[in-house]
Amino acid sequence: MDRLYLMTVYVAVAEEQGFAAGARRLGMSPPAVTRAVAALEERLGVKLLDRTTRHVRVTEAGQRYLDDARRIIAEVDEADDAVAGINAAPRGHLTVTAPVLFGRIYIVPGIVDYLQRYPAMDISTVFVDRVTNLLEEGIDVGVRIGELPDSSMRAIPVGQVRRMIVASPSYIAKHGAPRTPQELEQHTVVASSGSSVPPDWRFQNGGSTQSLRVKPRLGVNNNDSAIEAVRSGFGIARLLSYQAAALLAAGELVEVLQEYAMPAVPIHIIHRDSRQGSTRIRSFVDLMAERLRTDPRLRPVR
Repeated sequence: MDRLYLMTVYVAVAEEQGFAAGARRLGMSPPAVTRAVAALEERLGVKLLDRTTRHVRVTEAGQRYLDDARRIIAEVDEADDAVAGINAAPRGHLTVTAPVLFGRIYIVPGIVDYLQRYPAMDISTVFVDRVTNLLEEGIDVGVRIGELPDSSMRAIPVGQVRRMIVASPSYIAKHGAPRTPQELEQHTVVASSGSSVPPDWRFQNGGSTQSLRVKPRLGVNNNDSAIEAVRSGFGIARLLSYQAAALLAAGELVEVLQEYAMPAVPIHIIHRDSRQGSTRIRSFVDLMAERLRTDPRLRPVR
């Protein structure tokens, strides 16, 4: 059997964690998928998948092969796109990741616009409040908020937001507002472990930066839960400006310690760099970058 075909089948089964699910994704019969994976394991001389009656999981060798197979398939797709011509209409599938609320507010409208322009495309999203690994999770395009570590990813700056400390008017009326970062130790703190921002809260004071290790009374695993807890008057939280913007405008939240706020942090669109580039990725990134760069909400004023 063709090696690229075997790789494609294997990736589908590994990502779907099942032969039947992989077969549905590829439009194949389950027996044909099973034969293809068996042929690949025989060719390689290693076991790629552990099979039980309920689950299929990749082995350690299978995970390494999965990562390489994803990269090879992506490069073949990009080569096909390049040969087809830069002016060819994009077709195929993209997977896009972003933080949950940012994805809902900014990315989904851009996706709808993109899909209306390019009817041969389809897109799936991975909106999570954690840092995803694009290569390992089979994601094509991501949005990152904050400083980027060195990586092989191509990064396009598209805007900026800032971190702010917020509470509800009812909380402030009952407990008062902290006047310095140190006074946060006397307040109820809500913190999200799902956020991509550092666990220490950083403040700027007279040109120098200070860090404060807060002790949350309530820890949640996503930003939406932190926003809801603070909006209800429970405590004080650190949010990004786009997360708090609507509630600040409605008077449901107020910003505190504004004079200690850190400078704005960047927003980037990232994708795996390549020599050819993919028509699918390039067209989506171009559209989304234009939308985000022209959105006044992503140009926060100190």
